[in-house]
Amino acid sequence: MSAEQFLVTFRGVRGSLPSPLLSHDIEAKIAKVLEMAKPEDLKDESARQKFIESLPEPVRGCYGGNSACVQLEVGGKNLVFDCGTGLRMLGLDLMEGEFAKGQGEIHIFLSHTHWDHIMGLPFFLPLFTKGNRIIFYGAHTDIKERLMRQQDPRYFPVSFNSFTADVEVRTIDDQKSVVFGDESDPITVTWKEMDHPGKSFSYRVEYRGRSVVYATDAEYKKLSPEDLKPTIDFFKDADLLIFDSQYTFIEGVEKEDWGHSSTFIGVDIALEAGVRNLAFFHHEPTYSDFKLLNVLEQTRKYLTAIGGDSKLHCFLARESATRDLLAG
Repeated sequence: MSAEQFLVTFRGVRGSLPSPLLSHDIEAKIAKVLEMAKPEDLKDESARQKFIESLPEPVRGCYGGNSACVQLEVGGKNLVFDCGTGLRMLGLDLMEGEFAKGQGEIHIFLSHTHWDHIMGLPFFLPLFTKGNRIIFYGAHTDIKERLMRQQDPRYFPVSFNSFTADVEVRTIDDQKSVVFGDESDPITVTWKEMDHPGKSFSYRVEYRGRSVVYATDAEYKKLSPEDLKPTIDFFKDADLLIFDSQYTFIEGVEKEDWGHSSTFIGVDIALEAGVRNLAFFHHEPTYSDFKLLNVLEQTRKYLTAIGGDSKLHCFLARESATRDLLAG
């Protein structure tokens, strides 16, 4: 991991609960491939490979079914946001390196502790290797109690106190920021409380003039300029905004107080805040990949209609996809 990197990797992108692909989902993808294929696409191995590479993303692969987890490799540090089931796969990858030797360090920030955001924690393998240092951060005053309660013997066979790694839980409710690295080259993490049942917190990470905002599990019911100003200020000029867009606009109206938003609201806010890249995140678990793509297409039309000459880039967060904010 290099100080010259600001890598953002999506490890889990679904909302509410994990949603693995089912047989009918795979059949729909196969049917779409057969519909698109021409005889010349199948004539030899090279042609078949070229055809596969030309297929749209939701046809040749999937957006992913794990719940919320985003990894940042920034300034030589490993930062993670939320412990959904995507954390398990991250742990497996980390165990291919220094974490297998008990020489790893990772900093995990929690937006809140609804199940879909913590259920991957007991399956995070670096926790079971002595010597690894794992620090949890949360702005809820009882964050440690919440994590421990999930692993009460009535709910899980391994207690939170059984981890052999060096584990620390820090409550950050009385702080303004967490800063890593040298004063001359700092990584700064700040946070903001959002509108979500039980309180959820968005995080902003800044490094070398670049920034990413992780804004999952938030609802925007009051859309006047005055009400939105604190949010706009927090999102201002972000290079990447990871935005909870679980519902369509109509569903968001119908499910008021459920604590989630829509792609259209995301576009409105991102344009106002001068965001450069907008990743739609926390995908509705009942949506197929084709449904998600349709929502994205409709949203891009909306952006074209209201955005004028805006260069805002919108896309769907996809598991394993990585973006380097220092590149280019």
